[in-house]
Amino acid sequence: MSAATSIPPPSATPGWLHRALRHRSFVIGAVLSLLLLVAAALSLVWTPWSPYEMDLASKLQPPTHKHWLGTDAFGRDVASLLLVGARNSILVGVIAVGIGLTIGTALGLLAAARRGWVEELIMRLADFTFAFPAILSAIMMTAVFGAGIVNSIIAIGIFNIPTFARVTRASANAVWSREYIMASRACGKGSWRITLEHVLPNILSVLIVQATIQFAIAILAEAALSYLGLGTQPPQPSWGRMLSEAQTLMFQAPLLAVWPGVAIAFAVLGLNLLGDGLRDLLDPRLSRKR
Repeated sequence: MSAATSIPPPSATPGWLHRALRHRSFVIGAVLSLLLLVAAALSLVWTPWSPYEMDLASKLQPPTHKHWLGTDAFGRDVASLLLVGARNSILVGVIAVGIGLTIGTALGLLAAARRGWVEELIMRLADFTFAFPAILSAIMMTAVFGAGIVNSIIAIGIFNIPTFARVTRASANAVWSREYIMASRACGKGSWRITLEHVLPNILSVLIVQATIQFAIAILAEAALSYLGLGTQPPQPSWGRMLSEAQTLMFQAPLLAVWPGVAIAFAVLGLNLLGDGLRDLLDPRLSRKR
């Protein structure tokens, strides 16, 4: 067999996993995101102390072998609060992003498939929704229905819908202009069949990356809402409320503000790096440059 027609060795065509392990942003983001998931999963079966148990005699203790990260103003173990707070943050993020992904993707696909006045109506509704960010929506919902984690999830989910609708519509429009879509139409396939068989599979990578980024935004939004007293309510632990409670104790126990702040920063950083890495790895044009 001539050299021109020889098959390259496997090492010359590294697989997706090999490329992923060489991508620094993806690896760092995956490790930080995995730590977040492990902390949330661990809190389901074990915490050093009960996050709901108060011991006023042990309040504001510095880190010790008994309380690894110290105690708060109510004598609760800070490490336990952080573990359970991770679980609540993931819960809010998964449901809120799920709402935005499901409804927003459906609207974006509909806009790209129908075009005309349907597309115009959906995009204008998306523009209108963008005028009410998650925090403002939560304030309005709180005034009507009261504060709570459910209203926070709904507010963040509604904010995610136009984001996914716009991303889906733009990506789907690019796919609809391809030659194989014209061939599918020539074969007699309808718009919805083309959408499900060709358009949606080809934009899944874009939606996965966007969902990862929106997950980080949802965690940050939940922390902000809890900080304002509109999100997770006592006695459920929340990183945002831990920051709110620590602001009056900055000179007595400054570490109380450090631990939840570091947790939020690492969670958001990890998910953003993971999304950035997935974007590079799932985009064939970018992966060829690696």
